[in-house]
Amino acid sequence: MSTPSESSRFQIRPLHPSHIPFARTLLTHPNIFHSPVWSVLYPTAQTAHAYAFYTACKTPITLNTATGLSYGLFDTHYVFKNPEKELLEQMDFPLVSIAMAHDAAEPRDNSEWVEVINVIPRLATLFGEIEKLDEREESIWKPKETGQVIYRRGTSTRADYEGLGCAKMLAHWCMGEWKRRGYRGMQLGVAHKAVERIFTVGLPEGMKGEAVARLDTEGYEEVGEDGERVKPFEKVVGDVPCVRVWVDFEWGVERGGKGGKAKKCVKRESNPPLNLGRVES
Repeated sequence: MSTPSESSRFQIRPLHPSHIPFARTLLTHPNIFHSPVWSVLYPTAQTAHAYAFYTACKTPITLNTATGLSYGLFDTHYVFKNPEKELLEQMDFPLVSIAMAHDAAEPRDNSEWVEVINVIPRLATLFGEIEKLDEREESIWKPKETGQVIYRRGTSTRADYEGLGCAKMLAHWCMGEWKRRGYRGMQLGVAHKAVERIFTVGLPEGMKGEAVARLDTEGYEEVGEDGERVKPFEKVVGDVPCVRVWVDFEWGVERGGKGGKAKKCVKRESNPPLNLGRVES
């Protein structure tokens, strides 16, 4: 088993079908009750929203679990509170953080997220607008061949484990693992300040993360059904980034630029990669 900290409390394992109910719960609870965006935009009937979200995210969680690129962080010191009760009912399981992912060249469309968007309609608005703001060449983040780019499709940590560095442990290990497999970069959508920092500050050596598109939620307007201009995200207050992040796994590597000329990126100071040892399958 891997040990992503000085203690042996947390271990990283690939997610398997048996983990799907737990991963669905883990994606649901923080998004509905603790997200600085979704809990603000949808503050009423949250319990009903949570049940609906849990049902809706079955397809994307199942598909991304099957990729072999998704991992979870488990608490090995976890003590089951209600061993005789159905675990899902009480979130009574040791999975504390998830990193769902798939290969960017895998033939996918957004149909797997339709049910989730029905529960949180502004999810489509937010990340649809962010994609419009990404001015990079599409070939950078949308390769035609597999084994090049990772898409992160779900980042979530239990609220009662916040502040322990669980999301960072898992994220940095996964990036190192994907790089080891030959991937050159990773892309993800972020709507949380702490999550943006995980992927842009103090990355493992040889990696650089940056926000390549950022939506001004305070200023964003659209025309409503009644023809009036509305600001759908105006209730989201404070420093809440709504961004697309790109992480370059080959920062500092010689590459061919336009015209065939080689160019070298300049490395920046970063933390060394986490030495996690072996991962239990």
